Amino acid sequence: MAREYKIEDYRNFGIMAHIDAGKTTTTERILYYTGKSHKIGEVHDGAATMDWMEQEQERGITITSAATTTYWKGRDGKMRRFNIIDTPGHVDFTIEVERSLRVLDGAIALLDANAGVEPQTETVWRQAEKYNVPRMIFCNKMDKTGADFYRSVEMIKTRLGATAVVMQLPIGAETEFKGVVDLIEMNALVWRDESLGAAWDVVEIPDDLKDKAVEYREKLIETVVEIDEQAMEDYLNGVMPDNDKIRALVRRGTIDVKFHPMFCGTAFKNKGVQPLLDAVVEYLPSPLDIPAIKGIDVKTEAEIERHADDSEPLSMLAFKIMNDPFVGSLTFCRIYSGKLEKGASVMNTVKEKRERVGRMLQMHSNSREDIEEAFAGDIVALAGLKESTTGDTLCDPLNQVILERMEFPEPVIQIAIEPKTKGDQEKMGLALNRLAAEDPSFRVKTDHESGQTIIAGMGELHLDIIVDRMRREFKVEATVGAPQVAYRETITKLHEEDYTHKKQSGGTGQFARVKLVFEPNPEGEDFKFESKIVGGAVPKEYIPGVQKGIESVLNSGPLAGFPMLGVKATLIDGAYHDVDSSVLAFEIASRACFREAAKKAGAQLLEPMMKVEVVTPEDYVGDVIGDLNSRRGQIQGQESRGVAVVINAHVPLANMFKYVDNLRSMSQGRAQYSMVFDHYSPVPSNVAAEIQAKYSGQK
Repeated sequence: MAREYKIEDYRNFGIMAHIDAGKTTTTERILYYTGKSHKIGEVHDGAATMDWMEQEQERGITITSAATTTYWKGRDGKMRRFNIIDTPGHVDFTIEVERSLRVLDGAIALLDANAGVEPQTETVWRQAEKYNVPRMIFCNKMDKTGADFYRSVEMIKTRLGATAVVMQLPIGAETEFKGVVDLIEMNALVWRDESLGAAWDVVEIPDDLKDKAVEYREKLIETVVEIDEQAMEDYLNGVMPDNDKIRALVRRGTIDVKFHPMFCGTAFKNKGVQPLLDAVVEYLPSPLDIPAIKGIDVKTEAEIERHADDSEPLSMLAFKIMNDPFVGSLTFCRIYSGKLEKGASVMNTVKEKRERVGRMLQMHSNSREDIEEAFAGDIVALAGLKESTTGDTLCDPLNQVILERMEFPEPVIQIAIEPKTKGDQEKMGLALNRLAAEDPSFRVKTDHESGQTIIAGMGELHLDIIVDRMRREFKVEATVGAPQVAYRETITKLHEEDYTHKKQSGGTGQFARVKLVFEPNPEGEDFKFESKIVGGAVPKEYIPGVQKGIESVLNSGPLAGFPMLGVKATLIDGAYHDVDSSVLAFEIASRACFREAAKKAGAQLLEPMMKVEVVTPEDYVGDVIGDLNSRRGQIQGQESRGVAVVINAHVPLANMFKYVDNLRSMSQGRAQYSMVFDHYSPVPSNVAAEIQAKYSGQK
């Protein structure tokens, strides 16, 4: 079967936004206009096609990124293939956003015209910067009270530090919003309400907008000619670029992430979506426009590239695992190079296991079509993979490569969970493991002392939804304990410890002596080990045992048994015995040595500090700040945003549980907040004593 669409006609993109900026509605409209969805699903009535998990429909927030393939005819009359990845906008699911950005070629950033750049917009924008994803901006909800397009343009500069190239101006705002001015063609598009936005009239620019249109077209041209020397020279000599040249420059600048073309409309009222789709074709990259993906050759360990080409060896990245009630476990993959046939054998180079592809599916939100073959640039769902998890590379067994791994944040909150009945016990273990395979930011472990099952995640909502999914999808009833904070421990001063391990009880004994210096690691939170042994005081083959011994006790610190961060250990001396020494003996010696030293090296308890942003009407500022201070918060600053005030603070996670309820009652439901993990910070001594007393009894 030959490729149906050329790779240059592919657009793999996602829609990223703050919660409630209208992302699902916009995606719905795209699916409607591209012919895949015959009835527009509204999030308000819980029927959106992309939000396909039950809870998402109830909560009206998008949780799992679903991949959808659809088609669009560009202004040139040529059909293009769109692979759209829907990304969640809730901060507890930034892992999902990160994951989907990793496999996208471009993105549309949605703004709410009323709120402009919101806290979560900044978070997802920073993640997109990290992966250098080309972005366009769509200023949505232009029909809302308080919609202000020009303020949003300004906020992109001040809050994101980005350059927006305005491509359209709104005609009217709030209930009067009826169309847009196209700054390239210099005409106006006015929608016909009765046609569900499928039809519009091209008219002259309204008189009251003519001067503004000329001013903004001038700004547009000034920005885009900067990226091309010849165009800049012509422009300075009074020669204006023609419309095709402007489009070509906008495309180049967008793909090189020099600036971001900006459009406006209201997805809910069906205005502005089709010009946005034309813009996806014109300005977002095809897989050929972005740099080739880099990887490591498994045999030679050299860095190699894989290009978006069907004739290259197969390489793909598993970016999401999902449980499908009809097909079982589905692994979503982005094919970077080569082609894949149903039934093929592929190599998982991260797990070093071979996998066989059972069924291969093309997904549309929640319906699916079986396909026999897939090509470079495709996003497919594979059934039948047993070993693969998120972030794994799957490739041609004869040309093995490991593509870049994704980075996943450590969970900051944990709760104990128990099955309600004996019958739920086994099902719960199965369900939790399945959910952990789907979501790398969710962890499951057993507390060895208490025997309890502990689940850990990115926030209260994250864990609520996991427990909820367990009930719905796996029919497991469970009770959950109070949330526990993921504390850490560290050392604060340098300490030298000399330890000898000796055991003689007939037969071969055990002997190992180690002299180690322990100190805070200046390079960060990881563990660092160094050996300064000269002259063979400890033979080379035993040194890995020393490192392993220390690493084995880092997960349980001396104060309250929490994992330790930021420790550096240097082996400076030691002794061995020809017969009685072994790797194991050195492992035991270094373990005991560290346990002794940790108590004397100024052990300290650390707690996760969250970056909290509260947006509140002015009347409640005093109460909000007073409340944050009472939670041991450190106010970082405040600024006005329209009629609201934005308060930034660092607050210990331990004091943020159920904050949402407090904030609601304090502000009569008018203030909102967002919270992301920021850093670990020392716990004040009076609080540390309480925590130690509480946990040392348990550990």
